[in-house]
Amino acid sequence: MKAFISHQSALEFWRIQLVLPPDDTYRQCKVTLSDNVPTLEQVRIPGLSLPLHIVLGNAGVRRGRKEIKQHVFKGKTHAGCFICVNDALFVSSPEFCFVQMAGVLPFVRLIELGYELCGSYSICAVEDPNAPARGFHRRDPLTSTKKLEAFVTRMNGVKGQQKAMLALRYILNNSASPMETKLAIFLILPYKLGGYSLAKPELNKRIIPSKLDKRFSGKTSFECDLFWPEYNLDVEYDSELYHTGKDQVAEDSKRRNSLMMMGIQVITVTKQQLYDNKEFEYAVRSIAKCLKKRIRYKTDAFTAAHNELREQLLF
Repeated sequence: MKAFISHQSALEFWRIQLVLPPDDTYRQCKVTLSDNVPTLEQVRIPGLSLPLHIVLGNAGVRRGRKEIKQHVFKGKTHAGCFICVNDALFVSSPEFCFVQMAGVLPFVRLIELGYELCGSYSICAVEDPNAPARGFHRRDPLTSTKKLEAFVTRMNGVKGQQKAMLALRYILNNSASPMETKLAIFLILPYKLGGYSLAKPELNKRIIPSKLDKRFSGKTSFECDLFWPEYNLDVEYDSELYHTGKDQVAEDSKRRNSLMMMGIQVITVTKQQLYDNKEFEYAVRSIAKCLKKRIRYKTDAFTAAHNELREQLLF
């Protein structure tokens, strides 16, 4: 009997996969959903919490089991919906998981999840004994906005499809941390959703300096957290964890000077600024000025939406 792990359990599965399977091994996987409820032993994977979420092809076979949450999917499953763990166990692909979670998560949290799936980090489980202090693991991106869009487009009529398509408007590739994600969301969401409606940056853009600049900086390349190439603007998120100490402060200063020598303006946003509403708005206005963008919003409507956005992203 085949079993299919889905929703929150599929997300947990992908968050603990630090070494990813080759791309084609799961995108070609095409299966038919089971009409039987598996036992806990058949679907148990180390690292996944209870209840385990599974998906069935028939609502009539659901059984009352506290340890297994049973979802029903009556749509068409196609190549790319699942990956094969073994001959009898399958897990929703990152793309299918995104659609499934669209039916569960609030809109902003869904956008955050999209950044994580398309970024180079996985958020650690609370009980993860190997979790680093920063709260996330490094890994290669699980998918991309292009792959997500292609997949979601094919899921016509499926619960969460329209919400997932709308969320994709605000998701960017290559975020390297949860805080970079939050900063990007604040900057690019429209006023009606509490953001500052700025142009979309490229995340962790690799910049290659000229020979002269290499000689000065000693670097063969730079990565810019949020980069607007049209305006040569780099916005850096400085975490308290990695940007303190004399050596690191000196290195950051040298990096900023090198980028300025290359004609790239650097603006830094700290955690303290992000969590202080007034300080953050001042930083945003500095960014907007460099982007030749005037920030205009109706105060009452924006304030309510912005406070709600801050509540969801920061608190």
